[in-house]
Amino acid sequence: MKLNPLADNVLVKSAQQEETTASGIILSTSTKEKSLICDVVAVGPGTEEHPMTVKVGDRVVVGKYAGQEIKLDNVDYSIVKVGDILAVVE
Repeated sequence: MKLNPLADNVLVKSAQQEETTASGIILSTSTKEKSLICDVVAVGPGTEEHPMTVKVGDRVVVGKYAGQEIKLDNVDYSIVKVGDILAVVE
């Protein structure tokens, strides 16, 4: 199944999170926080007020509480507004 965002929405997938802390403590799934660094999977066409400033494949930083989380084919994604993307990681 393919998801195509509309308007100024962006489909992102959380980047790989660390499995252990710097001191070697193994993190369980429930203790991991939502990743703020995500990979752009799909983008909408943008709007006149909010043109699309990212492209598929970009690694971005999103706001901690941004977006709507969804699960598609057993993979977790978020749909965020382009305005909720804080930076592009280079």
